[in-house]
Amino acid sequence: MRTLIYRALAIFSALALLAGAIGHFIGDTSLSNMLWVIGALPVAASILVSIIVQLIHRDAGIDVIALLAMAGAIVLGEPLAAAVIGLMFASGRVLEDYAEGKARRTMSALLERAPRAANRYQGDVLVQVPVAQVQPGDRLLIRGGEVVPVDGRVASGTAVLDESALTGESLPARRSEGDAVRSGVINAAAPFDLLATTSAADSTFAGIVRLVETAQKAKAPSARLADRYALLFLPLTLVLAGMAWMLSGDPIRALAVLVVATPCPLILAVPVAMVSGMSRCAARGVLVKGGGALEQLAQGRVLFFDKTGTLTAGHARLTAIEVADSLDPNELLRMSASLEQVSQHVLAEAIVSFARRRGLVLAKPSDVQEEHGAGLSGTIEGHRVIVGSHAFVTRMAAPAAWVEALRKRMRREAATGVFVAIDGRMTGALLLGDEIRLDTPRAIRLLRRAGIARIVMLTGDQRDIAEIIGEALGVDEVMAHQTPDGKLAAIKAAKSIGTTIMVGDGINDAPALAAADVGVAMGARGAAASSEAAGVVLLVDRLDHLAEAFLIARRTRKIALESIIAGMSLSLLAMIVAAVGYLPPVPGAVLQEGIDVAVILNALRALHTGVIHVAGKLDASENSRLAAEHHELGPVLDRIRTCADHLPLLAEDALHAELAELDGLLRTKLLPHEHADETSLYPRLERMLGGDDPLAPLSRTHREILRLGRLFQHMTQDLPQGRLPPETVQDLQRVLYGLDAILRLHFAQEEEIYQGVTEAIS
Repeated sequence: MRTLIYRALAIFSALALLAGAIGHFIGDTSLSNMLWVIGALPVAASILVSIIVQLIHRDAGIDVIALLAMAGAIVLGEPLAAAVIGLMFASGRVLEDYAEGKARRTMSALLERAPRAANRYQGDVLVQVPVAQVQPGDRLLIRGGEVVPVDGRVASGTAVLDESALTGESLPARRSEGDAVRSGVINAAAPFDLLATTSAADSTFAGIVRLVETAQKAKAPSARLADRYALLFLPLTLVLAGMAWMLSGDPIRALAVLVVATPCPLILAVPVAMVSGMSRCAARGVLVKGGGALEQLAQGRVLFFDKTGTLTAGHARLTAIEVADSLDPNELLRMSASLEQVSQHVLAEAIVSFARRRGLVLAKPSDVQEEHGAGLSGTIEGHRVIVGSHAFVTRMAAPAAWVEALRKRMRREAATGVFVAIDGRMTGALLLGDEIRLDTPRAIRLLRRAGIARIVMLTGDQRDIAEIIGEALGVDEVMAHQTPDGKLAAIKAAKSIGTTIMVGDGINDAPALAAADVGVAMGARGAAASSEAAGVVLLVDRLDHLAEAFLIARRTRKIALESIIAGMSLSLLAMIVAAVGYLPPVPGAVLQEGIDVAVILNALRALHTGVIHVAGKLDASENSRLAAEHHELGPVLDRIRTCADHLPLLAEDALHAELAELDGLLRTKLLPHEHADETSLYPRLERMLGGDDPLAPLSRTHREILRLGRLFQHMTQDLPQGRLPPETVQDLQRVLYGLDAILRLHFAQEEEIYQGVTEAIS
């Protein structure tokens, strides 16, 4: 509505100015003056109404100077100046509205795509219903090109989804049957069925829409600062105009000062910059609720991270397979996962998922008995298998001597153990833990590079466990045993150091998020309470996008301050020139409009700033392929460690057979993979990463892996017949333990790099 009013005023002023110019050209001065005054009066009236409304709301009446300039021009017999000021003011507002609309376009696109209806199955009939009527458990048809209306799971087929509006990433994401789908994404391929898990009001997209609406209503502190700056500018303008009149005796000079001092379009360039920054963040999957949060983010110095679900994955993942004898670790995993298929326990889901990613074919269990929360037993391919806690398994299987050492290791590593017995004998254990997210180390490095001075990890874990993770990530301080009240106190104490930022994802993080100068919620899968309490929400489940938002915020604030300083400095210079009589009112109005346009264009630079550039990108499918290759090599790594552990215990024939089989695995699977990475993959990654030999350390690791592999091959070929001397067994163990350690570290480093050069898909 406001834009339409100012467009009408600009058109009316332009026509009146043109008509007055024609009257002046034909020699009718009185007619031209009257037309110019008529063109200026509606604009002056709109300014007066705007000032009154602002004062009623106790806001800054920053348009006073423009009103004084127009009134002064009419009173002093300068109707042309009044008409020019009116046209410049109205056209300036139109330009500002256009610029701000352009800046808001990314966020507004989220609101405009909100679905209104859904296709729901009612029996065998497909019925279109209002989206508000969709309830959890409803089965919906999502046609190609449609927006997913509610959160749910793929009920049939494979979904190819365009998630760019939520995540900022252009590549489509593929979801298989049973996978979760967030509302607000677009079906980019064939139709599929969706089983709703939320109502429309409780869906991810509805929450994001509410956050966007809040963000669009917020006013940036930079804008309020600019308003206050303009109010300080007002008395300075009046004093300078009064002095110019008093010293020269010419009121036209005072009028010229008022004309070039008109600050309204200039001041509104600041919110244009802030909204541009917010829009840029939204394009990268980071929703900033208001300009205030963006400006505070730009000034952040102390960063607090909640550990679980923020720095770590937040869910159990299988980290190690321990076997008691020469049993193949993959076979232990297959037997365990086959039984765990029928359990609803969260650890069972993690074990089954890991086994399927390794490509293991699971058997159908029979005669299953489960004790909820403790374990279960059943028959797999004729073998009686028991999985569960140590106490549960030892009720039906004999205890083993190796278990106590493993349980101590579990306590040190904060791991959970699922023990496995087969045919009444304890045969191994599966260790599960909450691992550091792949993108966390890179995100922390980027945040330090962007200007964060201090990084603190908050966790409720025991100190020794927390410090292991903190040291691995390189944070400055680890605060363990933290309750929600403790986190709150830590953040309040840190405010004396500088602007504080808190990043969390759970309901228990909500008080700390609200207490920090800027709260950042992991909104992709975090709790709704944390998203509501935070000023910034990561719509993409990647911490490195927070570093991008930080860079965008800093650049945006710099541009906003440039707009204030440059614009006001140019206006002040023009005021001085006008005060000494070298800048008449009409040219002054034109000059002021030029200043306003230049500053607004400068503010729009925030739309194109702050992104961490990578020369190229791996697509999601290639990243998945590379991750799958590492998964396929997982059994080889397990075999290396198991072989090293059991070498001294193996009989002579079994030892020679085990070494020969492991040597074959290294030669046919592991070493060719490393050689292919070095010759084919690394040259492409180097071009993506840029710089001078960015993968030199990883190439050096490749050479060491190849060296140890060849060394093991030569050692096995040179083994004497018969029983091996103890020193030979120790040499073999050293090589295998070294190979195991360097391979696990190398794979983790590679996966971190792959993550950094891959478009986010969730």
